[in-house]
Amino acid sequence: MMSHLPALQVVVPLLSAPICVLLGRGRFAYGFTLAISWVAFVISGLLLQAVVQGGAISYQLGGWAPPWGIELRVDLVNAYVLLIVSAIGALVMTYAKPSVDREIGAEQEYLFYTGYLLCLAGLLGVTITGDAFNIFVFFEVSSLASYMLISLGPNRRALTASFNYLIFGTIGATFFLIGVGLLYQMTGTLNIADLAERVAPLTGTRTVQAAFVFMVVGLALKAALFPLHAWLPNSYAYAPSVVTIFLAATATKVSIYVLIRTIFTIFGVEFSFGTMSLGPLLFILAIAAMLLGSTVAIFQDDIKRMLAWSSVAQIGYMVLGLAFATVNGVAGGILHLFNHALIKAALFMAMGCVFYRMGSVRIEAMAGIGKRMPWTTAAFVAGGLALIGVPLTTGFVSKWYLLLASVESGMWWIALFILISSLLAIIYVWRVVEAAYFMPSPDGAPEGEAPLLMLIPTWVLIIANVYFGMDTRVSVGVAVDAAKALLGGGS
Repeated sequence: MMSHLPALQVVVPLLSAPICVLLGRGRFAYGFTLAISWVAFVISGLLLQAVVQGGAISYQLGGWAPPWGIELRVDLVNAYVLLIVSAIGALVMTYAKPSVDREIGAEQEYLFYTGYLLCLAGLLGVTITGDAFNIFVFFEVSSLASYMLISLGPNRRALTASFNYLIFGTIGATFFLIGVGLLYQMTGTLNIADLAERVAPLTGTRTVQAAFVFMVVGLALKAALFPLHAWLPNSYAYAPSVVTIFLAATATKVSIYVLIRTIFTIFGVEFSFGTMSLGPLLFILAIAAMLLGSTVAIFQDDIKRMLAWSSVAQIGYMVLGLAFATVNGVAGGILHLFNHALIKAALFMAMGCVFYRMGSVRIEAMAGIGKRMPWTTAAFVAGGLALIGVPLTTGFVSKWYLLLASVESGMWWIALFILISSLLAIIYVWRVVEAAYFMPSPDGAPEGEAPLLMLIPTWVLIIANVYFGMDTRVSVGVAVDAAKALLGGGS
């Protein structure tokens, strides 16, 4: 069984999805989905342990050796991402039942659980596959499920948001597929490790250069990198709370991972940052995302939309780390990928608790909520501090590595932009804190906390944000080792 863990990582949730349809309404679909989510988490934990102890794992589907057969490959970089995706999935599903009952009709609940498992399987498949074409296939599995999940939102605008996401997602996936097709034309292989070897002598050709552009643009669109982020704010704002939590913490992170693989593994540092001069472009887009995303977030009255625009800014931090193409920079980007998943999942969970009790997540609905929902509000404040990057939180750790990278690279002015973006985050987080603690509660406002089933996962993530902000041995150690591996041991 242990030898088949890479296949089980994808097969278990993928084959479980149609079973939810057969289970239909009732508690069985939820209990089954919850169990599968935790099984996926255990599998990813075992895979990470195996990679740390014994090195990369190659699994040959059907016994066909790569590059002829399809390979599932787990190394230190994607084992890290697998753990993030599955851990968030397990916690989200633990949290889900009361929120799903509140926001999604009973007749559609089993469809939600089916879509969730398909989305989880797709994201895990994108992360673990060693085949470039199958990245596209699993992207489509997760995206099609995401479109359906977003459309289940209680607001009719969820349908429009889902449609916009469909259009942008399809364009991004198509661009990526065109790039893969061009590489296949030139190399005759789709295996990522094989591509990395065969592309190197062909980097002077226009076909390979065009493939690079198509793939990077397509992945930037999937990752919602500014200015290709238009699909993200409405998708997060109008989706059901559980869907927003899951997608915000996983979907864009997986796209960033594939971008990392494309830039550093397939094409290599010399071609990406030398021949194609990708670094300056990424710096410009990342800084624009950091500043504009944070600025727009300040003026949002819907807190889910505020956090969505904040995500645009945080994606900028991740890409900024990649732009340095140094160990500290790439490690900072990978760290922020991990840390932002914890931070944003916790914040959106807190907003899900608010919506459960108040029926709204607008600023005015937060008036006086600090006294009526003290645990929920405290969780949001703690998550907000991590988002800002206060010391002893995860946000500080990744921003610190980005600051180190900027100073070491002689780009001290980038450190100034990181500081400005963090100060802007203080403003929009403070707007919520001010309403919660310094505004009076309206007459007849609902009283009482959210159910424990929602509060406990929220606080697990908050505690994780503090723990990994103080004990960085695991998160920083893995991120630095992964960065060295991606850079070929360079600095």
